[in-house]
Amino acid sequence: MKKRFLMPITFLFFNFLFTSTSYCGNKVLILGTTTSVRDSGFLDKIIPIFEKKTGYFVKTIAVGTGQAIVLGKKGEVDVLLIHAPEEELKFVKEGYGLNRKTFMYNNFILLGPKSNPAKIKPDMNIIEAFKEIAKNRSLFISRGDNSGTHIKELSIWKKAGLNPLGEKWYQETGTGMGQTLLIANEKDGYTISDRGTYLALKKTLNNLKPLVENDASLRNYYSIIEVNPEKFRKVNKEGAKLFSDFINSREIKEIIKSYGQKEYGESLFYLIGQ
Repeated sequence: MKKRFLMPITFLFFNFLFTSTSYCGNKVLILGTTTSVRDSGFLDKIIPIFEKKTGYFVKTIAVGTGQAIVLGKKGEVDVLLIHAPEEELKFVKEGYGLNRKTFMYNNFILLGPKSNPAKIKPDMNIIEAFKEIAKNRSLFISRGDNSGTHIKELSIWKKAGLNPLGEKWYQETGTGMGQTLLIANEKDGYTISDRGTYLALKKTLNNLKPLVENDASLRNYYSIIEVNPEKFRKVNKEGAKLFSDFINSREIKEIIKSYGQKEYGESLFYLIGQ
């Protein structure tokens, strides 16, 4: 009886040691990223490939781009995958980031209820559409989370010469893209989304439709940035570089080109120059 009892315990002990060793030190890579690449399913597609190729375990922290950058400035992540160009450039200029590479894009779209109370017309640009929403005091659902999408939305309000903060018709969710879309769908509100997340959740958003989507100013660029190991000793320099190279590899470029076509009839993301 003793042997039959002790063998599993011994096995579990050594298995624990093996697992702990595999998931500590250089075998863990912490990725700070946006909710849009998570909610679109893109990370679920590529991370298992990276883990299998390298033996790394990737711990993903999906938050708004602003929050991801704060994590980078604290050295709490090794690499960032984000979408707010001005904030990214500032992050690198201040010495927190290295080797910024912009590798793909999609576009932001204005979504609204099928009833379209603000009477947004297909030929309107995004500035005109925002002005109509404010003029009609139509419900607008904002992420309000300092994400790349939220930063883009605020820049549009600013260009329109409007400040909706504090208005009853302007509501902030403080949540990610997926949850914000669900709230806008439930409340018959307008909102800004990246196209990838919208297409991934389209089947559940029966009350929302794209209203402004081809405005040239709505292009949404994604970049990979390694956190500077000279700022923080604990940053996994080797793992971050491996992941950055992986993101820019031919294999991942092929995935980006076709990702979403089968499920949604179009790609969720596009390569730079495509």
